[in-house]
Amino acid sequence: MAKRVFLIVLDSFGIGAEPDAEAFGDAGTNTLAAVAAHPAFRGENLAKLGLFNIDGVTCGTPCSAPVGSFARLREASAGKDTTIGHWEIAGLVSAEPLPTFPNGFPQEVLDAFTAKTGYQVLCNKPYSGTQVIRDYGEEHLRTGALIVYTSADSVFQIAANEAIVPVEKLYEICRQARELLTGKYGVGRVIARPFIGDRADNFTRTSRRHDFSLLPPRETMLDKLQSAGKATIGVGKIYDIFAGRAVSETIRTAGNTEGMQVALELADRGFDGLCFVNLVDFDMLYGHRRNVEGYAAALAEFDGWLPKFMAKMHPDDVLMITADHGCDPSYTKTTDHTREYVPYLIYGSSVRSGVDLGTRYCFGTIANTVCGLLGVETCLDGCGVLHEITR
Repeated sequence: MAKRVFLIVLDSFGIGAEPDAEAFGDAGTNTLAAVAAHPAFRGENLAKLGLFNIDGVTCGTPCSAPVGSFARLREASAGKDTTIGHWEIAGLVSAEPLPTFPNGFPQEVLDAFTAKTGYQVLCNKPYSGTQVIRDYGEEHLRTGALIVYTSADSVFQIAANEAIVPVEKLYEICRQARELLTGKYGVGRVIARPFIGDRADNFTRTSRRHDFSLLPPRETMLDKLQSAGKATIGVGKIYDIFAGRAVSETIRTAGNTEGMQVALELADRGFDGLCFVNLVDFDMLYGHRRNVEGYAAALAEFDGWLPKFMAKMHPDDVLMITADHGCDPSYTKTTDHTREYVPYLIYGSSVRSGVDLGTRYCFGTIANTVCGLLGVETCLDGCGVLHEITR
């Protein structure tokens, strides 16, 4: 059994289109192949863990003797967004997709929002987060009305200039919106999007984004672990994704570099349980912005960080690396997430080397394996691989 599991989600690091990708408009997508072909990519340490040995991966050079066990995971949930992906990683399959609003939100939602918050609304369309403040930011400054927009994801996003709406006030407005958006309007996340600047050409989003998520409808591995007295440490936006439920400690980060530094610091701390890390820059800064070079460079940074972390691991530690969906930065038909398989890399002293687990259905494979390693019985969605990977 393990004492500590470090589960790191490379947000959006897909490894090839799933069989139903065409139904999502994502046929032929492959985040890994897109970035691995770029000169900025470095993946030597990921390769040693078995990344290029994974079932269906045709780019890169397979390692002759991988030090980890590895699998390709197929999503069982009816979606391709952050919330559903993380919930499934935690053992909760979503049979129905969260609601999306490709034509904007119904007027009754906007009227209820204005009545509750006192603010009028601008935009109300699917939009790029950087472009929407350029197009509507100056009107927001003149009128004080809030910029409300969505995307292909199940989100209700509210952008406001920090000089007009202080950040804490924006968070309060988002909490009010979260209370309204339930049932058929129950989006996965209400997102505060503060920005600064005084004209369209210098508007800039700040790092004070904050997500207000739906509560998971059922128990996840976090509940199971916490009930068993285990630590559940969330790094990055884990707390937000699970609406704080069963997260015993949260450490917010400004991006990948800080998230990796926090993981190194936690490796030096004694705890018994799970450290659940989300590295968001892959998705937010590079995937959605279709920036292949940036994505490749971010993976090179992570790959270079891996040996530092692995050197700190204790004999009873296990490292897991995965993703929550794809976001192929070379796919220009949309700027949305892509329906892809995700990698599952597992490493530690107690983990067998070179075990090819093939393709497994359901990201909940991870939840059940985490709980099994930590000695916690579960009945979560998915089927773990504990007995196949442990020595």
